[in-house]
Amino acid sequence: MSSLGNREKRFLLEIARQAVRSAAERRGPIENIPSESALGECTGAFVTLRKRARLRGCIGQIGTGQPLADVVAHSAKAAALEDPRFDPVRAEEVQEIQIEISVLSPLQEIAPERIEAGKHGLLVSKGWQRGLLLPQVAAECRWTSVRFLEETCVKAGLERTAWREPDTKIQGFTAEVFSESDFREEESPEPQGSAKSRYSTST
Repeated sequence: MSSLGNREKRFLLEIARQAVRSAAERRGPIENIPSESALGECTGAFVTLRKRARLRGCIGQIGTGQPLADVVAHSAKAAALEDPRFDPVRAEEVQEIQIEISVLSPLQEIAPERIEAGKHGLLVSKGWQRGLLLPQVAAECRWTSVRFLEETCVKAGLERTAWREPDTKIQGFTAEVFSESDFREEESPEPQGSAKSRYSTST
């Protein structure tokens, strides 16, 4: 997975914020997203929303073959409105929302003993059931690799020990994770109401 530069990261974070704002204000999806050829197609990306350091939504896509910027825009909107664990984000909440983006490496089958909690994310699948957890989840919860496997099985709606069964598929990935807080110190606050998006929205 090629590393993104700060310019590309800020570009993606700006797209995600505009998508969240448009979603919360019940406007259409953002349009005319500028082309960033350096970003290329993506193998997967997730957008995580937090409010006062607590999870407020997290949704992503894998294996779409779409441009990374488009995947981020779609995932940000979905995280704001469609995460079944939370009520939709309201317009008055947007300024309190902090955005984090995880750009995934290609999925590869991985043996349980090779999993490093905090480094690898996991996708566990069995039949039509599947569950995915990002690498930072294991790090934040201080899980061991076995506990991480168990919790990913639970996310898939399987028994905790399903990862031991031969017909369960375990795939691992790494993620390049960055958030708005990574850049906050180098930015000066904008006067309220003075910023105008470079992207249009459909109505």
